[in-house]
Parts: sequence; C-alpha cells; structure tokens
Amino acid sequence: MSQYRRLRLPGSSIFFTVSLAQRGSALLVDEIERLRLAVAQTKRERPFTIDAMVVLPDHLHCVWTLPPGDSDYATRWGAVKSRFTRLLRDACRVGFHPTVARSEGRPVGWNPTLPKTRSMLRKGDAGIWQRRFWEHHVRSTAEYHDLIAHCWMDPVRHGLARAPQDWPHSSIHRDLRNGTLSEPPKVGWNPTLQSKRAGSPPPSSTHETGLNRPSSAPR
Repeated sequence: MSQYRRLRLPGSSIFFTVSLAQRGSALLVDEIERLRLAVAQTKRERPFTIDAMVVLPDHLHCVWTLPPGDSDYATRWGAVKSRFTRLLRDACRVGFHPTVARSEGRPVGWNPTLPKTRSMLRKGDAGIWQRRFWEHHVRSTAEYHDLIAHCWMDPVRHGLARAPQDWPHSSIHRDLRNGTLSEPPKVGWNPTLQSKRAGSPPPSSTHETGLNRPSSAPR
C-alpha cells in the first residue's frame, strides 16, 4: 500500500490546489459564503496568513504562510473541508438529506446524489471534495510572486473573466483596497518585474531549499 509523505517545514509559504470531487460543478462559487465561513473559522482556531486566494467553480488555489514553528497545513485543510461539508449538510444543500440518511443507517452528511467509491462508502465520506489536495512549498521570493500571480490570473486562463480584477472571488480585491497592490495587473504581467505587490516575502525557511518539492497529501 502506498503512503503519502508530507513535507513539514515550519513557517513555510505553501501553494495549494484543492478541488471538488465533481469536476465541472459550480458548488464553490454557488456556496461561496459557506466556504468563506469555513476558512475564517479554521483561521481563527489555527492562525495562518492568506497571501493570495482565488475560488473558481470547482477548485481553488491559494498561498498560505504558516506561523513560525508550525508546519501543520493538513489539519487546517481537513478542518476547512469538514466545516464546509457540515455547513452544506446543515442547510440541506446539494442533495443532503439527513432524515433519509438516519433512516438508512448512514452517517449524517451522506449525500445520495454524488457518486461514491468503495473507499468513500467505507469511510462515510460525503463525496464533496477530492480526498487529497496538491501542495508545493515555495522555494524563492521569485517563485512566491509567480504563485501569487497564478492565483490572480487563473480566472482569466479559464475564460471566466477578461481581467483578474473582474473575478469577484479573488484576494486581488483585498490587495487593491489596502494598497499593497498599486494597480491591477494586466494579462501577461510578470510579477518578478513588479516591485510592489501584496503580502510579505516568504520566510527564509522556504528560500532555495532542495527539500521543497511538489507532493500530494491526504485531507
């Protein structure tokens, strides 16, 4: 049986891609307020910095920086996913039927409208999220800026917006409001040539280390 190995570097800046199980769904933007609440509650309990974040219909990208001495991003993502699922369940959204679940002896939160693998059925997984996410520890300041730009530009790449600031579910609006980004980037913008951008450079623990590499991690 394969085992997933998590890279743990305290205080790192990390780029994440987190996706729904059902690609092509619009659930994340349809239920954006519940997603925001799930992230905010997790952030209050286990602080971290959101350097950039963009939410698309069926996946999201973000760059987080963890506090010094803290490398536990997996627990945070598990909490975000679980909270979002519970908020959907409690509102009886996207096919959740708690009464039917109880009557059939299934875990509350069972979603009869989503396909399940045998593993998901065995573990009582509601089937909202892909069970793993993709993470990449930032290696340098230049890469940090590039990954911030990736978040901002992703709605344009997917044809959802003509310019980064046209997409409502992006941290670019925060950065424009607070002045850390002086003007909206244009398509083709090169972040390594931009002297002023949102957020702080990643901690020195993430700079040019050969230990950092892309990997998958369980929820």
